[in-house]
Amino acid sequence: MHSRTMSFIEAVTNVVVGFGLAVLTQVLVFPVFGIAVTFDQHVSIAAIFTLVSLARVYVLRRLFERRRFR
Repeated sequence: MHSRTMSFIEAVTNVVVGFGLAVLTQVLVFPVFGIAVTFDQHVSIAAIFTLVSLARVYVLRRLFERRRFR
């Protein structure tokens, strides 16, 4: 069983790695679709999705942990 703190640490680690991959993917894929944005915009876009992803991972982890003990 994960404590809430460990769930949060796992979620943050997962999302930090995902953030780096998101920025890299955007830098490589956006031009293919003709989307021109600055690097700062890439980081901003990735940050928004990262925050959503962090919340999603944490909430799902807690739901699964709660369900496991019912």
